[in-house]
Amino acid sequence: MSLLSASLLGIKFANPLLNASGVHCRYTDELDALAASAAGSLITKSCTLLEREGNPEPRYAATALGSINSMGLPNQGYAYYLDYARRHNYAAKPLFFSVAGLSLEDNLTMMAAIRDAYIPAIVELNLSCPNVPGKPQIAYDFEAMDRMLAAVSAEYALPFGVKMPPYFDIAHFDAAAAILNKYPLVAFVTCINSIGNALVIDIENESVVIKPKDGFGGIGGDYVLPTALANVNAFYRRCPDKQVIGCGGVKSGEQVFMHLLAGASLVQVGTALHEDSPRIFARLNRELSAIMERKGYRSIEALRGKLKTL
Repeated sequence: MSLLSASLLGIKFANPLLNASGVHCRYTDELDALAASAAGSLITKSCTLLEREGNPEPRYAATALGSINSMGLPNQGYAYYLDYARRHNYAAKPLFFSVAGLSLEDNLTMMAAIRDAYIPAIVELNLSCPNVPGKPQIAYDFEAMDRMLAAVSAEYALPFGVKMPPYFDIAHFDAAAAILNKYPLVAFVTCINSIGNALVIDIENESVVIKPKDGFGGIGGDYVLPTALANVNAFYRRCPDKQVIGCGGVKSGEQVFMHLLAGASLVQVGTALHEDSPRIFARLNRELSAIMERKGYRSIEALRGKLKTL
């Protein structure tokens, strides 16, 4: 077995790395580039029932410590990604399919279509998108999240995962985990989506840096690493029958190692991939291998979740 071999849902991965949904995965040529890269797997853009152009530009800006964005779920519609998933070479590399319906009914329609396509794609249901105007996103509305997971579990009837927003309170970790643990078909938890509603200011222009929502947007990159690690470890500890995918603040093998140590089985890369290209995965694999060899680890399973406390 290779030093970097990883496993999720009994599926083997050459290494634990993949893109974060939303980054370099909207179009088939971008997905093809990920499939040809050194990433262990790839995930589609979070899709809605119909195609969306998303929010007006500029809607993404790089910063000294990461990025801010308010994309508005631009995607080609679920049928576009389902067609790609039907043609994907699963023997070469596993594929994740990200679903982000704008309503419960939309999610049920898409999940049923994916189920009926009989493809081995691994579904990640995005619970960190807006619910309805005036309401919090699904994973911040625990009653709505419970209803969503009950309905999707009944409709899809196969193992799937959920993409979560960051939580900042121990009571919220406890409450969210209790809901997730009610549903055995929720097989993995991806932590985290960007930290929402931050504001970046350009002092030279005395202006915000993105157009939507008067400049408010989700932040990623260095800003979010400690929060991401906390969420990975919190759900790793609280959901012993589920696996965790880490996401947030990964730009070197060192951060990949941290996510694995906190309990992640796989690790997604967002801002750093956006600022670089799919070639980043080869570097991350080299750096992770070097750290593991220096520390005497012969496999990812030997270090996963082995974070020490004082």
